[in-house]
Amino acid sequence: MAALTFIHQNLLHSTPKLTTSKPNLKPKRTKTKLSIQTIRESPQASFTDQFVLQLADSLEDSLPSSSSSSLPLQKLRDNSSETLLSTQWPSRKDESFRFTDTSFIKNSDINPISHPPNSLDLLEVSRDTQFEIFNFVDGFLVDSSFSSSNLPDGVYVGSLSKLSSEGILKRVCELLGDFEWGDLFWSVNGLGAPDLMVVYVPEGCRVENPIYLKYIAVEGADKGSKKMPLSNPRVFVLVEKGGEVGIVEEFVGKVGSECYWTNSVLEVVVGEGGKVSHSYLQKQSLSAAHIKWTSVRQEKTSTYELVEVSTGGKLSRHNVHVQQLGSDTVTELTTFHLSVGDQTQDLHSRIVLDHPRGYSQQVHKCIVAHSSGQAVFDGNVKVNSYFYFLKCQSLLIAVCKLTKLGRSLGASCDF
Repeated sequence: MAALTFIHQNLLHSTPKLTTSKPNLKPKRTKTKLSIQTIRESPQASFTDQFVLQLADSLEDSLPSSSSSSLPLQKLRDNSSETLLSTQWPSRKDESFRFTDTSFIKNSDINPISHPPNSLDLLEVSRDTQFEIFNFVDGFLVDSSFSSSNLPDGVYVGSLSKLSSEGILKRVCELLGDFEWGDLFWSVNGLGAPDLMVVYVPEGCRVENPIYLKYIAVEGADKGSKKMPLSNPRVFVLVEKGGEVGIVEEFVGKVGSECYWTNSVLEVVVGEGGKVSHSYLQKQSLSAAHIKWTSVRQEKTSTYELVEVSTGGKLSRHNVHVQQLGSDTVTELTTFHLSVGDQTQDLHSRIVLDHPRGYSQQVHKCIVAHSSGQAVFDGNVKVNSYFYFLKCQSLLIAVCKLTKLGRSLGASCDF
């Protein structure tokens, strides 16, 4: 194994021990699990979960009658509905949720939001940037001041329901939702998304200014209440051969500690030689649940870059799945999580390398600064062919720190 050209560096050679003057103090937990595997796993089906079925029924009832019935979106809903029939709500017994307790959501009265708020005064805060913004309010894409004249010819950014190009519609239908690794939350979004935002970049086109997506949570319940409004925004990004675009996602809510659940999905397909630069900022209410999926498929010689900062949410979980579908492909992930209260900050990532000269670099940093805080990091690099294992490079670094009054309490990292 020492002769392999695969590079895997572990900067955490030891685990600091807890030092405190209070012997009965229960140490904060930071769970970090990084692994490199050559075995391909398959999603596991299970028997019907009545709670999940009730949630699926409420999602279907919440869809507005005017919602788009285009073929791609209807296909996504049908597939998601079928998947939910055999999916259980995750528990601590499931490996991928071993350190993440989702009972906070399950024990709430979940109410899918059926329409955007009547008043959009909160959108005034979106005008403090040099970029024009597309606003999602409670999961609904609302009218934006963004002018298509600012975009190169052939670029489309907007709602699927307003897409008139048959060619783009066909491409979206071919690729949307073609993902076998999604969990229950992926399917909940697929069934409950009221519409789909499409970002399409044609072959050889470079979009100068980033596409700025702002997700605003307006409807919320009082802290301590069992009610939990649910929104399901979904975005699909398709960059054709040689295209390039930047995507900025920002998740915010009203000032306060209201309780709500944002369940978001971003799908990205990068064509041969294309590039997507993705920035993700999450700063929602400290009483909210924030669960996000980012699925990326990269053709040969393409590049995907992610920069993430997550500080909000009582429970915040980001699932990142990147699959390299060609040779000479570059993937770079840089993430930072901060827990300053009774919060769980969770990052689960999987990078699949299937072709020669695939390269990935991931740097994750997290800080827990509260006795009730928790950080979870599970990073996986999968090489599905032994031959390609010899020809791929991956650098994965994790730095986790627990603090109390400026003192280091401990961190662990298993490779």
